[in-house]
Amino acid sequence: MSTRSLSCAIREALLTGEAKEKVFAARTIARDWRMERLEWQFECAMPDRPAWPRDLHLAAPGKMPKRGKGGSEKGRIALWHALAHIEFVAIDLALDMAGRFGEQRGPQFMSDFLSVAADEAMHFALLDRKLRSLGSCYGALPVHDGLWESAARTAHDVKARLAIVPMVLEARGLDVTPATLERIKRQGDENGARILQRILDDEIRHVAIGTRHFHETCRDDDENPQKLWRNLVRRYFSGGLKPPFNDSARSMAGLSRAFYAGLA
Repeated sequence: MSTRSLSCAIREALLTGEAKEKVFAARTIARDWRMERLEWQFECAMPDRPAWPRDLHLAAPGKMPKRGKGGSEKGRIALWHALAHIEFVAIDLALDMAGRFGEQRGPQFMSDFLSVAADEAMHFALLDRKLRSLGSCYGALPVHDGLWESAARTAHDVKARLAIVPMVLEARGLDVTPATLERIKRQGDENGARILQRILDDEIRHVAIGTRHFHETCRDDDENPQKLWRNLVRRYFSGGLKPPFNDSARSMAGLSRAFYAGLA
């Protein structure tokens, strides 16, 4: 029997700051939604920003620890910590996408982005375990707020959010992860390579989900997807699109070169 409001469950997870508890909350919501334990109710508004661990030190992007090539112990920890933070914020990005726009877009949208949130929670757990195997932990190094700032700028518009988060930020992961994966393999880190391969495979699906729903929103409003996407990126993404692009992975996700070539 359904006992909890879907929107209130998502809000509660977003306002859960402790990392392990957020992981558990995200995976629990995805499971409870699949098992029809959550009511399709939206009386709880999403927070302006999620809760993060109290001891997490936020710094400007230019003040981040240098990842280098991950060859030294310090460089390896910086690399895995940066990846862990990306996946931690990605939990909140997916939860907020579902909670903020799910009522408008319907149950399939909700299902898709709650499944993304569960994936991101699993990715973070793997990366946190990796950090601990290196004698560190999430929160040991400063992090920046850039990913969530993109969410804040697009909180008013599902099309803008889809255009920026899955189709720019997550798509960028498709571009940069293969080179990192090959470097980790050359260093003999088989465990690290397996983690990155799993993340890469899942992120292709995540970008595909975002791209598909972006096309659906455009179709509903009779808009040209490529033209609208380029306009939204120019308006809401200040970083610029930088090659090289992983055209094959992007194509697998339904993000053809026709979308982004003119903006690179």
